[in-house]
Amino acid sequence: MPRTRTPVVAGWFTGEGDGFRLLGTRCSACSSVFFPREDAFCRNPGCAGGELTEVPLSSRGRVWSYTDSRYRPPSPYATDPELSWDPCALIAVELESERIVVLGQAVPGITVADLAVGMEVEVVPGVLHEDEETTWTTWHWRPTGMTA
Repeated sequence: MPRTRTPVVAGWFTGEGDGFRLLGTRCSACSSVFFPREDAFCRNPGCAGGELTEVPLSSRGRVWSYTDSRYRPPSPYATDPELSWDPCALIAVELESERIVVLGQAVPGITVADLAVGMEVEVVPGVLHEDEETTWTTWHWRPTGMTA
């Protein structure tokens, strides 16, 4: 039986392949862009507030910072201590157009030894976890020029 593909957080990303994008919101009054999405109010303290519109974010950016994640994540990210867990590289990426920083995991196989501040990366669909019934989907950062 095929697994159901379910986003880890609904509404934070959309699409597949080259059409995969993170989704943010843009304020109509000050043009500030937010990720994760904001549906209630503009988070810019200097803005009187405007209508928030969903926008797809840039698919590329530059490594702003990175680190090695060598600890087991807490619940709800890893709830079963019997499940295997592998360390991963976490990357903070400054998006090209929006000039905001978005955190995420590197694609499997990329370690901190493969990364450098300023390196160009792109957002791609990823898998956080799979069980017998569900593939929990998320996003990963991949250095540009690499193929899946």
